[in-house]
Amino acid sequence: MADLRELYQEVILDHSRNPRNFRKLESADRFAEGSNPLCGDRIALFLNLDGGRIAEVGFQGQGCAISKASASMMTASLEGKSEDEARALFEKFHAMVTGTGPADKESLGKLAVFSGVSEFPARVKCASLAWHTMRAAIDRKANVTME
Repeated sequence: MADLRELYQEVILDHSRNPRNFRKLESADRFAEGSNPLCGDRIALFLNLDGGRIAEVGFQGQGCAISKASASMMTASLEGKSEDEARALFEKFHAMVTGTGPADKESLGKLAVFSGVSEFPARVKCASLAWHTMRAAIDRKANVTME
């Protein structure tokens, strides 16, 4: 368990300090903003789809290390996925971090480092904000507020 916690901390800190895809996509064809007013996390998510697949993804925003790392790792995992594959990935991730379903850690790959979030209910919204925002962008909804 200590090794998993060390890995978790290392991965979270790396993605928080050096977020992948932290950029605005000027030509995005899907966009949504998400916020958690209780803690101040905010994200703007940009998607470019090509032939029904996510060709490019970027995000901007501010938040805690878990929120930023989750957004970074999510964006890295989305490129090349169809809208349905992205929705399915959301469901697996959400079930894992909320503890509401079996954690399919094998299919989640590196995202499994967030499996411990379910033990800290106050952090679930931090880890899932970017994911709810991604689903809103795919569904062409402009805003998500986590309450």
